[in-house]
Amino acid sequence: MIKAIIVDDEPLAHQVLLHHLTAHTNIDVVGQYYNAKDALCVLAKPGIDLVFLDINMPELTGLELLKALANPPQVIINSAYQEYALAGFDLNVTDYLLKPVSAPRLNQALNKVCQRALPLEHQSKDITLKVDREKRKFALDTIEYIEAYGNYVKLHQADSFTLATTTLKQLNEQLAGTFIQIHKSYLINKNKVTAVNHEYVELTTGAVVKIGKSYKELSRTLL
Repeated sequence: MIKAIIVDDEPLAHQVLLHHLTAHTNIDVVGQYYNAKDALCVLAKPGIDLVFLDINMPELTGLELLKALANPPQVIINSAYQEYALAGFDLNVTDYLLKPVSAPRLNQALNKVCQRALPLEHQSKDITLKVDREKRKFALDTIEYIEAYGNYVKLHQADSFTLATTTLKQLNEQLAGTFIQIHKSYLINKNKVTAVNHEYVELTTGAVVKIGKSYKELSRTLL
């Protein structure tokens, strides 16, 4: 069970999140706060695992709240303003949602929360996928990046690739702890990144993967 609080000065934002969270029985919302100052007192003590956090609030902003915490829990920012995404990821937030948040997008963020919450020894180190007519197991640390290919994906390992029957969307949800989407067609292994700029990511074998326009805010979190 993940203990969560909502910190947002908009009552409607609370209602939307609570409505979507009824489908997630592992999330226990133990508090709702309409300003960051009230939440600060609660977060100064251990016991909260997750915060749904707005940014633009009176007196104390969400980002100021995060900076004031010595050991913040996982944070999902829920904001109407996309321009604060870089600052949020610089503070190691788990995900950044734009209002009004949709159920599928919230589900994706909560998958990341659950993956981060697992002890390292319990996180999956391999994945089993269908290749041709058989099922094959792949060690995650051998996969550099994954490329969408219609109803298939290409798993790129060193100087070769394997065509597997699944979709990039399914793998993005399944591998959220190790892989990150940087383009509508690519997932990359975060442990294989050697260089980043605003246009591309370079991986350990020298492979270069382009960063999509809508994913550029993630580029600063990869190293």
